[in-house]
Amino acid sequence: MNSEGMSQDGNPEQAPPAAAPALHRRRPRYSGRNPRRFEDKYKELNAERYPDEIAKVLASGKTPAGQHVPILLDAVIECLRPQPGQRAVDCTLGYGGHSRALWQALQPGGHLLSLDADPLEIQRTEARLRAAGLGPESFSTKRMNFAGLVHALNEQGWQDGADVIFADLGLSSMQIDNPARGFTFKADGPLDMRMNPQRGPSAAQLLAAVHEEDLAAMLLDHADEVHAKAIAAGLCRSRQRQPLTSTRQLADAVRQALPARCRAEEMDGAVRRVFQALRIAVNEEYGALDTLLRLLPQCLRPGGRVAFLTFHSGEDRRVKKAFQEGQRSGLYAAVSQEVQRASPQEQRANPRSAPAKLRWAQRA
Repeated sequence: MNSEGMSQDGNPEQAPPAAAPALHRRRPRYSGRNPRRFEDKYKELNAERYPDEIAKVLASGKTPAGQHVPILLDAVIECLRPQPGQRAVDCTLGYGGHSRALWQALQPGGHLLSLDADPLEIQRTEARLRAAGLGPESFSTKRMNFAGLVHALNEQGWQDGADVIFADLGLSSMQIDNPARGFTFKADGPLDMRMNPQRGPSAAQLLAAVHEEDLAAMLLDHADEVHAKAIAAGLCRSRQRQPLTSTRQLADAVRQALPARCRAEEMDGAVRRVFQALRIAVNEEYGALDTLLRLLPQCLRPGGRVAFLTFHSGEDRRVKKAFQEGQRSGLYAAVSQEVQRASPQEQRANPRSAPAKLRWAQRA
């Protein structure tokens, strides 16, 4: 444009159209004073922007949506005794609380390898830990089940093993609280329950195909459910009327299958155990744990230490038996004689720590 506002051909120069103002989108309203649905808890799901809100939720003894509070953190570090310059493996990265503490204890000069089968959470956690300063020279991640630990160590170049190995077998709060993952009956969602949503049949698919006798055995073996036969029969009747495809459908069907004399809290306990049993079956958790326990001695350097956090009797029995047999055979020089539990103070601050049991062993 020249000084008179004319173009080179003598026509008035046209000003570029003004950019349309960005539309302001209001946050969807929710009923009540505070949001109840997972997806509505926008402050908790944006922890960096609302640190005061996160502090309030934690102070109330709850876990903020989309986060996970590491359990028995100090006790885990005390049992494992990581030292600067060592190699360590966290078999269950989750939200990264234990991984971050292990990494800090390994510095300077150490390296942490963290595994997780969940493709959704491992990306978020790695990004958050990278932003906190955990660089690739001292921190690596692999998306895989811990049953493949030997392969992970070989890829890392640690053919002679690691000095420290840790596994938190509990379900992460991010998975429990998000209804879209299908692990909870507190809110309706698809009946999925897969740690890796891209692999294997969902809980709905398993329920649609399993025989009644096998389902009863699953409920008994995976959750010690005393009403296993009645629940299995009831669920098989329910699926004949309508496929069980949502968490609420499953919870309602379990309650209907229980004896009428059961109180409300007994019914809720049975529903939790059914969800637990199905989750273990869907993700083949016991098979993966048995494989890890069998391979552990060859994955540890001499004098190396391993610790497990378990959350129900089926897991704890397997870990306890493997450690005791390893000590008798000379593979382990020492094992924990008693389980460690969260203190009353920790249980009040984080009720999800109540069932946790911590066991450790040291390689000969």
